[in-house]
Amino acid sequence: MADERKMFVIKDGPEGGIKVADEVVSNIAVLAATEVEGVDSMAGNITDDIVSKIGLNKLSKGVNISVKDDKVKVELSINIAYGYEIPKVSSKVQEKVKSAIETMTGLEVTQIDIDIASVANA
Repeated sequence: MADERKMFVIKDGPEGGIKVADEVVSNIAVLAATEVEGVDSMAGNITDDIVSKIGLNKLSKGVNISVKDDKVKVELSINIAYGYEIPKVSSKVQEKVKSAIETMTGLEVTQIDIDIASVANA
């Protein structure tokens, strides 16, 4: 491939192999996190915000993925909705993201760090 995406092998055998881009794993994490009640949105850096404002919607904003030896570490930055308990919502996000990544890719998730960037008004 000509682009600069990192690819992770999730299956390699005599019949062929399967690779997934790091952005795919990021997208899985974002979609799982935003399904949790109490998560208002993903938080991004200034570059992510500018990219989304000019119409290049980047689904994986607010997430950083690292994969080493088939083990995944995830860092999510989220905006939490006002009135929700941060520890409970964060724990549910960790469970949901871990389950989604492991189910869809077969990779083992060893760590999920949650950064609460802001509390959003209802």
